[in-house]
Amino acid sequence: MIAIVDYRAGNLTSVKKAFDRLGAQSVVTRDPDLVAKADKIVLPGVGHFSSTAVLDQTGLRGAILSRLNQGVPFLGICVGMQWMFDSSEEAPQTPGAALFGGKCERFPGNVKSPHVGWNSLVCDSRSRLFCGVPSGSFVYFTHSYRAPIVAATAARSEYGGEFSAAVEQEHLFGVQFHPEKSGKTGLKLLRNFCTL
Repeated sequence: MIAIVDYRAGNLTSVKKAFDRLGAQSVVTRDPDLVAKADKIVLPGVGHFSSTAVLDQTGLRGAILSRLNQGVPFLGICVGMQWMFDSSEEAPQTPGAALFGGKCERFPGNVKSPHVGWNSLVCDSRSRLFCGVPSGSFVYFTHSYRAPIVAATAARSEYGGEFSAAVEQEHLFGVQFHPEKSGKTGLKLLRNFCTL
């Protein structure tokens, strides 16, 4: 069972529909006990980084991190991916999960922010999440802050400079874009996640 974590900031309906289309068993939940039993965990997110503070207030953060320590596959989407890093300039007082080192930063002033629309990817050919997704594929972004390039970067994109469009390390996966809104490419990626 895939737990889609509801912390009142996610694009929950679209994410659930995408998994339903793939025939995957998933449930939208705010229940830490259910998250602690999940086979896979997805943390979607739209909006301000401070919304992730709800994870601490509800016990969901502890449930997620405990399950990740057991090797359960995890997918962070948009703000959910940014939460995987140490912190974000958007809400410096709200800590991330520190699964990856680094701070998410705002796009520079020489480009329009938020970055909204379709952009191409440069994918790491070794990535399991991007298996069958070639470099040059387009996906849908909507974000004002971006994650740095790190050793775990699995896909890059360019907008006011290069940034991490996706990260991958063992059972941890994150995508800055919205696979649930990225057509066949997004569905392929979610299908790959289901088979991990």
